Amino acid sequence: MTLRAALIVSAALMGATPCVWAQGAPAPTAQRLLPRQLALVVNDAEPNSVTIAEYYRKARAIPAANIIHVSIPGKPQRLDAARFRALKDSIDSQLPAGIEAVLMVWTAPYAVECNAITAAYTMGFDPGQCGNTCAASRPSAYFNATSAHPVADFRMRLSMLLPTESVAQAKAVIDRGVVSGFRVPNATAYYLVTSQAARNSRAELFPRDAYLAAKKIRTKTLHADTLEGVKDIMIYQTGMAKVDKLDSLGFLPGALADHLTSFGGDLLGTSQMSSLRWLEAGATASYGSVSEPCNHWQKFPHPTVLLKHYLNGSSAIEAYWRSVAWPTQGLFIGEPLAAPYGR
Repeated sequence: MTLRAALIVSAALMGATPCVWAQGAPAPTAQRLLPRQLALVVNDAEPNSVTIAEYYRKARAIPAANIIHVSIPGKPQRLDAARFRALKDSIDSQLPAGIEAVLMVWTAPYAVECNAITAAYTMGFDPGQCGNTCAASRPSAYFNATSAHPVADFRMRLSMLLPTESVAQAKAVIDRGVVSGFRVPNATAYYLVTSQAARNSRAELFPRDAYLAAKKIRTKTLHADTLEGVKDIMIYQTGMAKVDKLDSLGFLPGALADHLTSFGGDLLGTSQMSSLRWLEAGATASYGSVSEPCNHWQKFPHPTVLLKHYLNGSSAIEAYWRSVAWPTQGLFIGEPLAAPYGR
């Protein structure tokens, strides 16, 4: 999609939702993913995975039949295509009927060659992308979709990864997701246009500044490299290789946060800021690329699409997946069932 076409889409989305809500009309609440439709994939070779999966099962009342066991010794960061195929076959062979999404409970592996493991699972591994990672990716049929049944409608079973480097931090992410469903807080969605010009490819897609009274949320775009000291974050999207001042911020339960950069999804890498830092700072879900994507906006969460679906009641996994047009290289992480606007 060209930038001109993207702006037309963005304008249509903005005109169709926020300005109506700001006038006091209630937004529709979408049917969303339920705990019984989510499978947990546990790595029996990693004690943290076992512990965290059991905590999550109890926190979200996941049926026991939805617990899938695999063994991935050694915590490899990347799998080759053959090893991934065997892993996916093992997962799929254990799934009960009615599963629309899976949560992989581990930090690594997070990539399949140049693909993110979540994209490889949901859309199928794409070896062609690895010949030129900066090339356009396969489009996602789920982009900006409203379907509550991606398996039947698009043959896509959504997936997300819940990192397990720290049991305490993973439990905190889970708790934030659970708590997010109890009340609608006063919140702000922050969008930063930064000095790193190449990472501002989403800037023209940011929603305009507004207050959406029915959802008690304000949208605000700032021209700055850092956000500092604010305590009402529901969404934070920026473009930086490293985002500073995270320890000064307050993320609300269910908050989504991501940065447009090349290797945010390289969770254990050191060349740029890992998306893990968002969860450690207090966000509930995030997204990042596992291989060099170049700065195509389509390879990152579309700000207005993400905002629209989250405020319409979608869960974090649904809103994030719906917001990425080309997700082959993108890793979705966090607590999938968080839905602060799902009541």
